[in-house]
Amino acid sequence: MSKVYHATHVGKVRNNNEDALIYIEPETFVVADGMGGAAAGEIASRMLVETVEDFLPSVPRPWHEDILQKSILKANAAILRTARSNENYRGMGTTATILHLYDGRAYYAHVGDSRLYRLRNNQLEQITEDHSYVEELVRRGTLTPEEARVHPLKNLLTQAVGVIEEISVDTASFSVADGDIYLLCTDGLTNMISDKTIAEILSNSSSPVEELIDAALDNGGHDNISAIVIVV
Repeated sequence: MSKVYHATHVGKVRNNNEDALIYIEPETFVVADGMGGAAAGEIASRMLVETVEDFLPSVPRPWHEDILQKSILKANAAILRTARSNENYRGMGTTATILHLYDGRAYYAHVGDSRLYRLRNNQLEQITEDHSYVEELVRRGTLTPEEARVHPLKNLLTQAVGVIEEISVDTASFSVADGDIYLLCTDGLTNMISDKTIAEILSNSSSPVEELIDAALDNGGHDNISAIVIVV
């Protein structure tokens, strides 16, 4: 059994919250960060979590990475249909990061620049790779991670759910160890605080999500902030 903490905050700048998150029993977690004009991003992220929530219980567990991928592809099709039927929603989309823990294994599926982290033996590791322009430059060696954090195009995504018909979903699975701590979060958190700060809070806090969000707000809170922490 795991301890689960989760919360979302509009931040200090935005008027509405385009993030969405959900905890689907047993031990399945989703974060989504919507984008688009007006309330369209809010619509896209909500459609993502609702589609995943509807689909997963309809298939047997474990919900391995192919099943998680299928749930994201279903959401992609649904968001595209909605965007094409309503001019106000044209161009909307969302990130998607899903984690499923079952019988000592973790399964995940991921699109966009929300993130999945694991803290194990006091070492923080980013499990997912950002689907963003600057992250591509980091992988090529053109930018350093430090330069990427302040790059003017750091929010430009190369993959998102609901924008085009054919998307590439990153998936994998791995063993879970007792004491692991997992964090799913949107970039409203990771753009505001460093991995070092994240690791310190996950290692020491009895209210990790509250402290993570407070730290992001203290550093500016320029975006919506959402986080789920799972302590195995």
